[in-house]
Amino acid sequence: MSTFLPLNRRTAALTLSAALLVPALAACGSSDDKKDTGAASPGTSASAEPKAANLTVLAAASLTDVFKTAGAAYEEAHPGTKINFSFAGSQELAAQVKQGAPADALVTADTKTMTGLLAQTNDPSIIAKNRLVIATVKGNPFKIAGLKDLANTKIKVVLAAPEVPVGRYSKQILDAQKIEVKPVSQEPNVRAVLSKVELGEADAGLVYKTDTLKSGDKVAVVEIPDAENAVASYPAASLKGSKNAEAAAAFVAWLTTPEAQKILQDAGFQKP
Repeated sequence: MSTFLPLNRRTAALTLSAALLVPALAACGSSDDKKDTGAASPGTSASAEPKAANLTVLAAASLTDVFKTAGAAYEEAHPGTKINFSFAGSQELAAQVKQGAPADALVTADTKTMTGLLAQTNDPSIIAKNRLVIATVKGNPFKIAGLKDLANTKIKVVLAAPEVPVGRYSKQILDAQKIEVKPVSQEPNVRAVLSKVELGEADAGLVYKTDTLKSGDKVAVVEIPDAENAVASYPAASLKGSKNAEAAAAFVAWLTTPEAQKILQDAGFQKP
């Protein structure tokens, strides 16, 4: 036999049941909302490690040695990622970028070159600085002591071409001191200048200080006072045309980290 509650008692019972269900539904909704917003659970990071990639990095010739060390360190810390460097004068690298060469990131030896590529690059970051020195043949037989000695026509001086960053810096500091130098050759990058001096094909040349560190006793180094010198800044940027945009941006960002900065400074580069 069925039992019927009076209408007022049935209404009260239904109201009570609905009230009991609301907190449970609210709890379920709260859990789902957290999932939808992508909130990280305790102990996890909201940013994920970029996917492993095969990156091509175009870099200034003066970074040849230090970037080999930096690339190995990055690959060790990011298993599966491979860094392939292509080294050349910054002006050559800029031409490659403008021609659409397949690459992921760019590091030049001056800000002027990078500024001319704003349409092809993402926002650059300065990762290091450098200064110029005079490299002379072993033993410095001409007793070169400063920039003014390079004006001696008996001394075979080699410089980088004026469109190359180190060549532009060289012209800048020589012009500032009103020193006229007639180079026996103008080279496409700083490594070519240093090589001429190492081989004895030139008596002296203007190069970055960091480049001479690997020469050992093949060359003598004459420091240039700060008041007569120029500061070279190295900007790095990922390329807009990269097919590995996330990984390229991660590598560029890594170049400013303490680990990368130590590698650069151990190689003689200055803080950015």
